Formats: sequence, C-alpha cells, structure tokens
Amino acid sequence: MRDRRIQAAHALLPNAWQQAPKEARAFAPVNIALAKYWGKRDEALHLPVTDSFSVSLALGTTTTIAKGEAHDDFWLNGGKIDPATPFYKRMQEFLDLVRPHHSFTFSVHTENNVPTEAGLASSASGFAALTLALNSFFGWNLSSKNLSLLSRLGSGSACRSIAPGFMLWHKGEKEDGSDSYAEPFPEKWEELTCGIFYVSTKKKEIDSRTAMKRSQETSPYYPLWPDVVAKDLFDITEGIKTKNFSQFGQAIEQNALAMHALMHTAAPPFSYYTSDTISTMKHIWQARNEGVEIYFTMDAGPNIKAFFLKKDICDIISIFKSISLVELTF
Repeated sequence: MRDRRIQAAHALLPNAWQQAPKEARAFAPVNIALAKYWGKRDEALHLPVTDSFSVSLALGTTTTIAKGEAHDDFWLNGGKIDPATPFYKRMQEFLDLVRPHHSFTFSVHTENNVPTEAGLASSASGFAALTLALNSFFGWNLSSKNLSLLSRLGSGSACRSIAPGFMLWHKGEKEDGSDSYAEPFPEKWEELTCGIFYVSTKKKEIDSRTAMKRSQETSPYYPLWPDVVAKDLFDITEGIKTKNFSQFGQAIEQNALAMHALMHTAAPPFSYYTSDTISTMKHIWQARNEGVEIYFTMDAGPNIKAFFLKKDICDIISIFKSISLVELTF
C-alpha cells in the first residue's frame, strides 16, 4: 500500500527541486460536499466509487512549513501534537511521500478556523493547505490538476479544496488514480448563500474513514448509491447552470439524507444525528413548508450546512437564531 502511494506521489513531482530558504505558508478552503464522496474503489490511493461535487467556504486552514530539527514537529492551533495520535501519524505518512531523504524533518504549524474532526471538512482543507505549502516550499510549480492528485493521497476530499468555488471530483477509471482529480466547475452563483448550524463541535466518536468503510461493506442499500449520486449530481449541476434553486436544493438535501441512510442501515448501524440535529432539520422543513426556501446538507458529523438565496437572508436570520452565516468563495 505504502509503495503504491509513494509511486503515485513521485509521478507528480519534478525531477529537480530544492527546499525554500526559510518557510512557506498556504491557505486552503473548507469544501462542503453537495454530491457526496462516500465509498472507495481503492483504499490505498483514496479513489472514490463515484464522482462528487462541492462548494468552498471562506473558512479553512492555514499551514506553515519549515525544515525541522531532530524529528517532525506538528502544531495545531498553537498546541503541539502528540506523536502517538492518529492526527500526527496521518500527517507524517503523507509527508513521507515527498520527503527528500529519510533524515529530512518538517516543522508544520496548522491553524484551523473551523472545529477539527467535527464533520466540518477540516481534514480536507488541512491536507490541501499542506500540499499547497509543500508546493511553495520545494518550488515544484505543480499544476492545479497535479496539486489535486497529490492532496488526494492525504485525504480524498482534500482534492476539492485546492481551488475556490464549485469543484467537480472525477472518480476516474485508471488503477493508478492518475485520472481521479477535482477541477473547478465553470459556473458561479453569487446569490447562493450558506449558513452553518453548529450542533456540536466535539470530536466525532466514529471517524469518517471508518464510517465510510462500514457503510460500503455492510449496508444492503450501498449498491444503489452510485445511481443515486449520478442523478443528484446531474440535478445539482443543472440547477446551478439554470439558477433553479429548488432543483439544486432538493438534490443536495436528498443526497445528504441518502448518505446518512447508508450509515443507519449498516451493520452495526450508527448515526451522527443528535436530538439537536433532528430538531434543526425539522425546523428547516417547517420553514420551507411556510414559504421560505432553505435546504440543508450534512457530512459525516452532526452539524448542518444550510443553503438559501441572498434575497431571503433577513427571513432566515429572523427564523433561525442560531445560524452562523458563512461566505462562499467564487
């Protein structure tokens, strides 16, 4: 598994490169999946079963890289990461893919302005920011496509955080993953607005990788998932092209509910819903029934991301006191 990942990474890098004299810094946005990535055709290379589609927020991760001293040192929001933690190990495994030689060490400082490991895509923005910082640090001058391919080796959905706006991740067909990358979707939607309901900012009890694997391997409804995504992705992109908010909203909400249904029907079943998650969903449905058009999506966590149009902001903030408005990047 490790050798395949190293081979995939090295295929993307230039033959000659050298470290920057001091440090490099980069920012990558959080991306919110609208048509979900849920299931892998290749675990080692993080190759997905289906295409997926996302939009980026102004929130995200800033990463600073410098040469380390005796060993790798990783810092998150000002706190030093324990080498025994899964977070440290994932970072180190990714850096092993591009380490110039075995004795080369890194000092990495990461700042998230979203909660970490709470289902708000901090892993995606984190590995994308790390990839972008490495690109500057070593002067690789990689294309957007190759940056997306490389970041995918750290976290699958990181490939959608390399650029702002709507991003389409092609699942690809090749075994080496060289055609599985995300690229910007050409449409913009300035009227589209997002808000987050922070139901819980605690670390998830079940991480996304475990949740995805169990859903794929044990839910009897998983074989239906690829067709669900294909239909929803078509409706989402058509809704964006034609600015049909109802078509767009219904598709993103149904796609999220279908993904969570796979978890609820896994063996053993599990759920990221809390009582507050359910009450927020019901509140959104009630508002919609009363004529305020608002739809939601959820990733692998209890927090809800809602979408609506700018013309309805006043109604939204009046109805939903706990919503936090966030800026979309186009």
